[in-house]
Parts: sequence; C-alpha cells; structure tokens
Amino acid sequence: MTVRQRLLLVEDEPTLRELLSASLRLAGFQVIAAETGAQALASVREERPDLIVLDVMLPDFDGFEVARRLREQPAGHHGTHPPILFLTARDAAEDRISGLRAGGDDYVTKPFNLEELVLRIQAVLRRTSGRRTDGLLVVDDLELDPDSHQVTRGGRPVALSPTEFSLLRVLMENTGQVMSREQLLDRVWHFDFNGDDSIVASYISYLRRKIDTREPKLIHTVRGTGYVLRRPRS
Repeated sequence: MTVRQRLLLVEDEPTLRELLSASLRLAGFQVIAAETGAQALASVREERPDLIVLDVMLPDFDGFEVARRLREQPAGHHGTHPPILFLTARDAAEDRISGLRAGGDDYVTKPFNLEELVLRIQAVLRRTSGRRTDGLLVVDDLELDPDSHQVTRGGRPVALSPTEFSLLRVLMENTGQVMSREQLLDRVWHFDFNGDDSIVASYISYLRRKIDTREPKLIHTVRGTGYVLRRPRS
C-alpha cells in the first residue's frame, strides 16, 4: 500500500501489545498503541486512526464502553467514526452481539491466528473505506456519496458509523426492494451470527434515529420479511 493505513491498537497486556504492534507494522500498517479506554478515546481525537483494534477487557472501562463513548464524540473529517475490530477472550455469542451493537465492525476471539487477524482488518478497511466510485445515491432528500463517505438529509450532514453507512448504502442501492435480515447480514457484515439476526434490527434502529428524524419516513419494516428503504408516495 502506498499510503500506510493507521491502526489504533488498544491492549493492556504489555507482551501481547508489543507482539501485535510488531506484527501489524510488518503487515504494512502504522500502529499507535494505547493501554486504557481513556487513552483510546484521546488517541482517536488526536491521531484519527483508520481502524481501531480494541481489547474488551481494559483496566478502566471495557471496550464496549469505549465504542459507545466513541459514537457520542463528533465524527471525523469524513463524517464517520473509525471502524472497530474487537479483540477479546470473551467468545460467548451474547458478548459478540453486544460488541457489534456497541458499534463494532468485527469481533475476533483469543487465541487467534495473526494472519487471520490481518486479513480481517483488511476486510473491514475495504468494506468501510469509501473508496468505491459508484456515484451519488439519492432517495427523496436523502443523499449518500460513496466517494466522500458523506450522508445528508435535507441538506444537513448525518454522522454515521462505518457499519451504519454500509447498511444505509445497501438499502439505498436496493431502493423499493424488501431486504431480508439474512440478506442484510450477508451484504453488510459478510459473515453469519449462528442464526441470530437481532444485530440487523439494532442497526436499523440506529439508522432510523439519524435518518428518519423528519417526514417522510424512508426506512420501513415489512413484518415477517425484512426492511425496505422506499421513496415517499406522491
């Protein structure tokens, strides 16, 4: 890569932090390290990383809380927060769902393979980078620009997380078409949740609170089927 992408690694265990930092640098990334949740939040503001590799178990507050607080901060220069890949020994399904609901984009459990971790990081960066040039998407007064990663409603900017942006993009690319929860899981998250599709409902709720703050409402639930982003009827 010509411009090395910048990762924020948040891990309180010194040996693992040093190992991961060295491995990620060898893989071609710039790496900023933090040991606590407070340091992580400060580093996001100061360093503007392209992605956060975030341990869940931290000495001050856990990674889920870091993600929630990050979502409450003003978004970066592209109108989005950096994507988050959780890294943790907590492998229960409810922990994984909690992490994704908190704003995570992927969830890797310890012990892990370093090569797989790098591939997962690269996959999240590809999915959330906004480098594709598919043209402006417009539905009523809602606009999404894949190039700049910016979203506006009624001319006002809407700050979305990377996953929210990806979900809205899929809905807008399929305007008027009902998308099942399974289709959205596949198109947005690219891997399944052992049949638990509640993460889709959570992110639809996040989008509605940001997009459908004015009339007409654009995101609709089709009971028993899925969701559709629909132009208002004239």
